[in-house]
Amino acid sequence: MMPQEAQKTAGVTIEPGRSYGFFTDTTLCIGCKACEVACKQWNLLPAEEIRLSGMSYDNTRALGATTWRHVAFIEQEKPAPNGDGLLTRWLMLSDVCKHCQDAGCMNVCPTGAIIRTEFDTVYVQQDICNGCGYCVPACPFGVIELDLRGDGKAHKCTLCYDRLQGGLEPACAKVCPTDAIVFGEVSELRERARRRLETLHARGVTDARLYGVDDGIAGGLNAFFLLLDEPEVYNLPPNPTVPSHNVPESAAASVLTGLFLGLLTVIAFLLGGSRS
Repeated sequence: MMPQEAQKTAGVTIEPGRSYGFFTDTTLCIGCKACEVACKQWNLLPAEEIRLSGMSYDNTRALGATTWRHVAFIEQEKPAPNGDGLLTRWLMLSDVCKHCQDAGCMNVCPTGAIIRTEFDTVYVQQDICNGCGYCVPACPFGVIELDLRGDGKAHKCTLCYDRLQGGLEPACAKVCPTDAIVFGEVSELRERARRRLETLHARGVTDARLYGVDDGIAGGLNAFFLLLDEPEVYNLPPNPTVPSHNVPESAAASVLTGLFLGLLTVIAFLLGGSRS
């Protein structure tokens, strides 16, 4: 990775050694899918097949090896305030890799293909990835995926690493017409998210809540969200855990089991010898 001078874009100074990420405000998302299109165009990702998904306007359906931004459409029916019938509302969420501080995918990668960049983002080096797939179940958000129709390697959002190196904000944030996706330094984005939540609560939007800001999920997320319902409504895990954290407990259990079996073997040998 080549060192570079600090560069400024969209009011954000992009400088190696700082943490960058996304704040996605679902209350501002209009479901235009401009972020999806921009992501695919910039990263030369193939378009999705045109087919009925059974999920309203959601043709991409989920994040995957060739879909690094995914706009979910959630249709809800709730009782009207006056009790007269039902009201329909749409919730939209532009989902993306969270670039976790405690990144499960990076923890288990056996080749060192998954690294943390100078911008504090999680990046898969395609020339080192061997397609083992260990990272896939290690992600608590189901983000990373092997491209089984292509090169067989692991792929996910890079937070437009190449654009950051050139002093440009990520493509998805660049094109968002409502600023539902905001790029910047993580510390500043967290403050922005807290202020936005306070504003909405003051306006009576009491169901607004933050996800991934102050809850310590995966050691802290570099991409976090403002939601209007429970996380699971948006297909976000309410209490995600990094699977690799269970390895020490499993290893300890295996060692104890081995010692116990070894002890039984010794006892059986001694008993057998005494009988002869």
